[in-house]
Amino acid sequence: MRSPLVLFLLNSIMLGVGLAMDAFSVSLANGLNEPKMKAHKMAGIAGVFAVFQAVMPLIGWVLVHTIARIFKSFEKCIPWIALILLCYIGIGMIKEGRDAGEEEKNGAKLTFGALLVQGVATSIDALSVGFTIAEYDFFMALCTALIIGGVTFVICAAGLFLGKRFGMRLSGKANILGGIILIAIGLEIFVTGVFF
Repeated sequence: MRSPLVLFLLNSIMLGVGLAMDAFSVSLANGLNEPKMKAHKMAGIAGVFAVFQAVMPLIGWVLVHTIARIFKSFEKCIPWIALILLCYIGIGMIKEGRDAGEEEKNGAKLTFGALLVQGVATSIDALSVGFTIAEYDFFMALCTALIIGGVTFVICAAGLFLGKRFGMRLSGKANILGGIILIAIGLEIFVTGVFF
């Protein structure tokens, strides 16, 4: 039987992997569009994605935690909300990965403003993670957010490197994998929250 700490770490890492797939796809595109990108710029891009992916779950946690304190009965709805949100996001990612295929490359260098827009766009889904970690205290929520950010950094750095090397062939598969992971996490949270 797994210890609570191992389960917590595993869940946080899997959340990070699932949420980072959109950012991974965008990183592939960024790497493809700028094949001579320097290592420090790659680290900066991965860092921006990591910060957004880490901050959004904390914002969601604060919002949900505030609502849960005001309306105690709301806590019973959290597993249902987590399941619905993560399945909705996961199914959307699977459809996007299956239907979109490859994005067109534009060959332009990435500006800081465009990077911020990409960071927000790829991390909006992470806001819903606040529902999935609502039972955590602030320290656990912060640890989860930091793990998600760290995982995102590594995955985005890999995406930039692969984009420079291999192009966009992996982007659709990344979205499909991310969607499947998010649906699995939603089901696990629902089963644990409702039946145990």
